[in-house]
Amino acid sequence: MADISISLPDGSQRTLPEGATATDLAASIGPRLAKAAVAARVDGVERDLCAPLPAGATVAVITADSEDGRHVLRHSTSHVMAQAVTRLFPGAKYSIGPAITDGFYYDFELPGGRTFSEADLADIEAEMRRIIAEDQPFVRFEMTPQEALARFADQPYKCDIIQRVTAGAGDADESSEIRGDTISAYRNTDEFVDMCVGPHVPSTGRLGHFKLMKVAGAYWRGNEKGPMLQRIYGTAWDSKQALSDHLHRLEEAEKRDHRKLATELDLLSFPHELGGGLAVWHPKGAIVRKLMEDYSRDRHENGGYQFVYTPHLANGRLFETSGHLAWYKDGMYPPMEMDNGTYYMKPMNCPMHCLIFRSRAAQLPGAATAAVRARQRLPLRAVAARCTGCCASAASPRTTATSTAPRSSCRTRSAHCWTSCCRSYGPSGSVTSSSSCPRRTPTSTWGATRSGNEPPTPCASPWNATGLAYSVKDGDAAFYGPKIDIDVRDAIGRSWQLSTIQADFQLPDRFDLEYVGADNARHRPMMLHRALFGSIERFFGVLLEHYAGAFPTWLAPVQVRVLPVAEAHQAYAAAVVARLAAEGFRVDQVDATDGLGKRIRSAKLDKLPYVLVVGDDDVAAETAGVNPRGGEVQRGVTVDAFVTRLADEVSGQLAAATTA
Repeated sequence: MADISISLPDGSQRTLPEGATATDLAASIGPRLAKAAVAARVDGVERDLCAPLPAGATVAVITADSEDGRHVLRHSTSHVMAQAVTRLFPGAKYSIGPAITDGFYYDFELPGGRTFSEADLADIEAEMRRIIAEDQPFVRFEMTPQEALARFADQPYKCDIIQRVTAGAGDADESSEIRGDTISAYRNTDEFVDMCVGPHVPSTGRLGHFKLMKVAGAYWRGNEKGPMLQRIYGTAWDSKQALSDHLHRLEEAEKRDHRKLATELDLLSFPHELGGGLAVWHPKGAIVRKLMEDYSRDRHENGGYQFVYTPHLANGRLFETSGHLAWYKDGMYPPMEMDNGTYYMKPMNCPMHCLIFRSRAAQLPGAATAAVRARQRLPLRAVAARCTGCCASAASPRTTATSTAPRSSCRTRSAHCWTSCCRSYGPSGSVTSSSSCPRRTPTSTWGATRSGNEPPTPCASPWNATGLAYSVKDGDAAFYGPKIDIDVRDAIGRSWQLSTIQADFQLPDRFDLEYVGADNARHRPMMLHRALFGSIERFFGVLLEHYAGAFPTWLAPVQVRVLPVAEAHQAYAAAVVARLAAEGFRVDQVDATDGLGKRIRSAKLDKLPYVLVVGDDDVAAETAGVNPRGGEVQRGVTVDAFVTRLADEVSGQLAAATTA
């Protein structure tokens, strides 16, 4: 038998006997890899470990603790769940069961219209563990459509998929296991077969770290006029610890739900009379929002941006020129017919920033058009002075800015924007470490600009220099051009896409913008779009969940609450409140109408940074008992010392922005 040569991802070579599998390859590398392997990627295509390897292939072993490996685990676990349901509920019909983010699901129809109960989920889990203990092999085989229709004659949803796909009417996600006249399937036992492209783990014994989560309704094929199925959701992981960590994150996420916290802390609400997603900000929430907006304005001023105001409405001709009308019309508010034309709520600020760029051109001697600017006046950094109307529907306020500059400065300007965005998260604490803020630098096949000039290819070197992780997503650019999405991890490890920096070579071309360069020739500038926080409401929700409502002292709507022990101490408490307020702190007082213990508990539920308790000794010595959130109580602290402590804490938190 001849040997074959296999390439590994690092370029090294392995020689194996003809007919060798990825299991053999993993074993030849080491026992730890062989134990961790769940599938393989052969010339870029995922395959079962038991599939023979072709000579000359490049093979990567997929391990259980990788994202691809977890996907294989979850998909395999969904098959086991379907098998368990058909064992426990004879006559059950099963439809589709893909792996999804952090888990899997499968849709079922039970005989007699029966619905799953919580007790049923426990029984299904137990049956799944029996199937796993049986260590059934996942065996791949192929059928013709006719054979598949016969095999699944008692499974109408499988037959529907086969008939639709073979007739050319199936969706992309339905057709993966069907190639022409061949249908891929997997058999665990003679009792359970499912159509699937795979790959799967070698046997059910490789599974086990899973939990069924909930049952929900799901229309077949998403058609509300079609049958209503029952969808069981589950989660599966590569280890007991990984499963435990995930369940803990879910528990924490439920505690941190921004809608629940916003109500409990009296920050904002979403009255149904207003419409979906529209909030009213209560006084405490409005304080946090104002602090966020003030901070954003300060960061822009320090970054060299200039504030501009632009109207919320514009004639449709402006958005025809910019291209927004063609791209976003379906997502914009309906047009308003005026005597002098059709008007729209603005989808973005940038078209109006282009008009500001053009407006100064008339001062240039010999300018042939109203679009020529002097090089010395670049870059033009403009930021909307109002945090409103900067998305397609104009319903979600954003903190956006544009920077118009020579194309040669693209890398420098984008790196500056990137650094500014990251530093802006410093005082909020959202960026917990460098590795928790992955960069994505998508490239794209940009369309040629109207002038026929191709934009230059972006370079990742500014991000390489940071040492932070990023990934490239080809073809992921949006309307303007290539972009950088900044992801931030919160306190429980969830990733949120917040800031975006996007290069734009389209609008300067569409608005015929030019500047006079050092060579006295005219050049087309480029524009960078930057969203600092993205949507104000969304960023607020992220912060609220990140802190579980316990905002840092600089951002807390109430920083200090003063509690007199008894009515006799209320006048002194009021004097302490007045002193702190005069120093610029946000402070309130709750008088002794209720017991002290009850008032302290209430302050803790409000998640206040500090509670000051004042009694007889404090009145005499001008001190207070300091109860810091999460810290030890300190008695007899002078008011002067506390003022200094509070000021240092707030200034230190804000200073983190310049050192992040």
